[in-house]
Formats: sequence, C-alpha cells, structure tokens
Amino acid sequence: MKSTKLMRMNKFFILLFIANLSFAQNNIATAKIKFDKKDGLHKLVLPTELRSLSNDDLSDFRIFDSKKNEVPYYFEAKNNQSVNNQFVSYKIISKIVVTNKNTVLIFENPKSTINEVILEIANSNITKPYSISGSMDNEKWFGLVNNAILSPVYSEESSSGFATVSIPTCFYKYLKIDFNDKKTLPINILNVGYFDSKTSKNTLLNVSYKTKSVNELKPEKKTQIRINFDNPQIINQVLFTILNPKHYKRNVTVYKKATRKIKHKFENYNEELASFELNSETNNTFNISQIFEKELFLEIENQDNQPLTISDIQFFQIPICVIADLNANEDYTITTGNKDLNTPQYDLENFKNSISTNLPEVQIIDIKQIKNNTEITATKTFWEQSWFMWLCISIGGIAIAYFATSLAKDINNKS
Repeated sequence: MKSTKLMRMNKFFILLFIANLSFAQNNIATAKIKFDKKDGLHKLVLPTELRSLSNDDLSDFRIFDSKKNEVPYYFEAKNNQSVNNQFVSYKIISKIVVTNKNTVLIFENPKSTINEVILEIANSNITKPYSISGSMDNEKWFGLVNNAILSPVYSEESSSGFATVSIPTCFYKYLKIDFNDKKTLPINILNVGYFDSKTSKNTLLNVSYKTKSVNELKPEKKTQIRINFDNPQIINQVLFTILNPKHYKRNVTVYKKATRKIKHKFENYNEELASFELNSETNNTFNISQIFEKELFLEIENQDNQPLTISDIQFFQIPICVIADLNANEDYTITTGNKDLNTPQYDLENFKNSISTNLPEVQIIDIKQIKNNTEITATKTFWEQSWFMWLCISIGGIAIAYFATSLAKDINNKS
C-alpha cells in the first residue's frame, strides 16, 4: 500500500515538473550592438521596438559579451531640452611677457557691455595676482580691478581649464589684464572669451501605431479614436494635426479599457491616463505622464460642434540611452523580455556623475523576438535548433499524457 501511494506521489510531482517546464517560459527579445570597434564607454539609444518588448522599467534589460558575461551599464534619460555651452573666443590684440615682472594680455571686446571674462589656461597650480583696466582707443587706460587673485586652474579630463574673471560692468572696447610674475613663473593663457549657452529641444523618437479607427459617438457628442500598437509602447508626447475648423477648443481624455473587482464581481471600466485641451491657438503638442500600453482610446468632447477634421495623430517617446564600456575585440548581445528578472546592480552606476555625456553613439540592430525560449546563446548548438525544441515538446506531451492516464487509473483502482 505504501509503495502504491509513493508511486502516485512520484507521478504527480513528475507531471507537475513537466508542466512547469512546458509553460513557465518567457518571450525573449534579442539584439546586436553595431559600434566602431574601439575600447571605451559608448552610448546606445534604445529603439522604440526594443523598449516595447521590455518591462516598462527595463529591469529585464541585459548586455552579454561573447562569453556570456554580463556587461555593466546604466541608463541615461534624455531631457526634452538640453543646454549646449560653446566657447567663443575674443580677438587677442597682444600678449607680452616680461621675465620676472609681468604678463600683459590685451583683447578686444565685441559686446556693448561686459561684466566677466572667461580665461582658458593651461593646467597650473599657481596662484596669480592680476589687475584689469579698460580703454576705448587702446592707448588711454582706466582702472577696473586692482590686485585680485587668480586661483589655480586645472582639469582632470584635459590639459587646460577655464577660470571666470569678474569685472565691473563696463563698455570699453579694449580690456587689459596684467598678471604679476614677480614671485612666480608666468601662466599660459590660451584663449579669452565667453560661453554661449543655447537651449535646444532633443529629438524625440516617433512611435508608430499598427491601426487607428475613428468612431463618432453622436448621442454622447464625442469622437472616439482607438489606437493599437504591435506591442505595449512607452508614450511621453502626443501631437495632433487638425485641418478644420479654423477655430476650436475641445477637451480630450486618453484612457484604456480596464477591469476591476467590486463586491466579488468584476466590471469593465475606462481608466483615465491623461487629459488635455485641443486649441486652434496652440500647436497641439502635449507632454503627458508616461504611458505603457498596447491599446489606447482618445475621446474628444465636441459638445454641439461638428467633429474635428484630424489629419494626423503622432506619438513620441523620450529617448533612453544605455552607457556601457565596450571592448573592441568583443561581440555583444542584448536580451530583454524575461519578466522574472529584477533591475541589476552594477558598480558603473556609482560613477555616472563623473562620466562625460559626450560619448560616441552606437546602434542597436537585428532586433528579434523569440517566443517560448528559456535561454539565449550566441552560438546555437543542436539542442537549440527548432527541430530539437519540437521534439522535446512532443516528448513532453507524450509524457504528460502517459502520467495523466496512469494517475487516473491509480485513482480509479483505489476507488
């Protein structure tokens, strides 16, 4: 009797194990990295297609080298706007160095007024006294700054650094800086100028949709637009192009179909994701809280007006960059889609504030989704071939049928 019970238990656990092997699998996506084959840190912009196959927080994103070692990385989100600082040089009229006395630098001021000067100086650990004067004709000079101190200037990333020298706001066409070299050797002034800061909008990634359908809900006086994507997509911005009428002002609600449980019953409802106002006096571009959905509904309130003539609706995504240290002699594979993975913890994350943002960009190519795969390898051995997979599925099916039948017989014999 004990032997019969033990056999039944063994069969049950074997059946459970086979079922887990058959069904507990993930849809894995893979991709390759195309880069210039140079050692060092690189920036990878994630395509919308790859992000749609990942978790919304990208916790399942991994990079592997040819030996299946994980490659550390960290994410860098591009803001919708960026500030670019470009150094603009002034015209240097003269630079005279008198040994053991002073260095006199005269430059032309192209601005109507000036209140500071940026000096590019070859790395130096010297503290230097200086004075500044101004002139309209480069002959008669007037004092502006007397016996100020310039701190040591050096950069850990390059052979020169920048120092900001403040002066009283003035209108002089020429400025002269007189460095005192009596106690220390001269410092090497490379350029004089200023930083021109320009704010520019970063390019967002266009997210293409699979289908769009428009339904006029006349009793509700609304227009319903249904959008379907191939896979769940990250959406950060929506743009409407409207042809008619000339003047309009309409409220829009973005929602998804959802299900909730109320008093032991499930009901369907519309879960609002965003709302905004279409207005003929604006460009109708709307930044919204991040949405990660496969299907969206946009509902426009027409009230007693005719429906809008909408030429196009576009969806955009803020780019996410991956910063990784790549080796020129390696080939890399990206995998994502394993919903069971947690966000990795890499040392590189702790150094991102000291890493330059001006890194070479590389491409992510050859994106593929492999369904019902439990492991991805760079080289396919015989057990990774499709015929072997179907063979295992067939054997698994036969085994499940056999053990299920056997288990049923045991239960009947017991009864």
